Amino acid sequence: MEEYKKRIVKTIQYINANLDADLSLEKIAEISAYSPFHFHRIFRLITGETLQNYIIRKKIEKSALFLAVHKHVEIKEIYLDLGFSNHSVFSKTFKKYYGLPPSDFRKTAPETFHKILQTQSKNGQIDTVFSQYICSIENLLNWTTMNLKIEVKEMPEMNLAAVMSLGIAQVEPSYNLLINWAKEQNLFPRENVKMISVYHDSFKVTPADKVRIHACMLLDEKLREPKGEVFSETIEAGRFIVGSGEVTLQDFEQCWVSLFLWMNEHNYSVRRTFPFEIYHSNFKEHPEGKMIVDFCIPIH
Repeated sequence: MEEYKKRIVKTIQYINANLDADLSLEKIAEISAYSPFHFHRIFRLITGETLQNYIIRKKIEKSALFLAVHKHVEIKEIYLDLGFSNHSVFSKTFKKYYGLPPSDFRKTAPETFHKILQTQSKNGQIDTVFSQYICSIENLLNWTTMNLKIEVKEMPEMNLAAVMSLGIAQVEPSYNLLINWAKEQNLFPRENVKMISVYHDSFKVTPADKVRIHACMLLDEKLREPKGEVFSETIEAGRFIVGSGEVTLQDFEQCWVSLFLWMNEHNYSVRRTFPFEIYHSNFKEHPEGKMIVDFCIPIH
């Protein structure tokens, strides 16, 4: 199973980087080094959905993000770039996932994002870590001032050992796997070790049980010999908005929302890479379940 997961992780990374390219079963199976028949069965076993469903979902999620963020881009341009043959097919598929046509979604985004998450959650609830937080902009900014120290700074390249999680529920098991690997490599425990969660999907457009979160450990140098589900990941050097504070898990959504709000208020724009969290302490070791966290948004 470990080797299966390793190949599927590689395949998922390829799919998400090439949503506008040839993603036939034969091509994807070639990337994974399995026969098409075996690959299809293994992919479904590990991810819980068929390859075709996964590809369509990722395309629709990407289109939703473009509809919400790039409102000047024509809808036709968006769906053609993602391989949909016509507006009717795209609109019908989009509505299946988000409950409304692309044009209506664009008009109401991002206000509907939390509603989307609610309709897609299997049990009708949003996970505790990213629970819905409703408040005015003024209250949110006040909360930010009291709870987060925010600064814009240059950060160096970071070399990571990573394990992919599909969905929030898999994050803790992924960290356990990563720590077990690190113990074998004599990398854990050690002084000032840093754990980092890298978000490869947005909770605004991807259901919480499908979001890809990489559970990572900061290394002194690039990982040379990946093993099993542990692979190498690099966060490139650059400018980041960093919000630092001592918070509980229930505060995470507020931290992210307020940080992006602060970004907009100060006229910064997101760079095309992934946001992440750096943990400086363990909430399990705090009597009130608090931990010191840096919330990092890459910006131009």
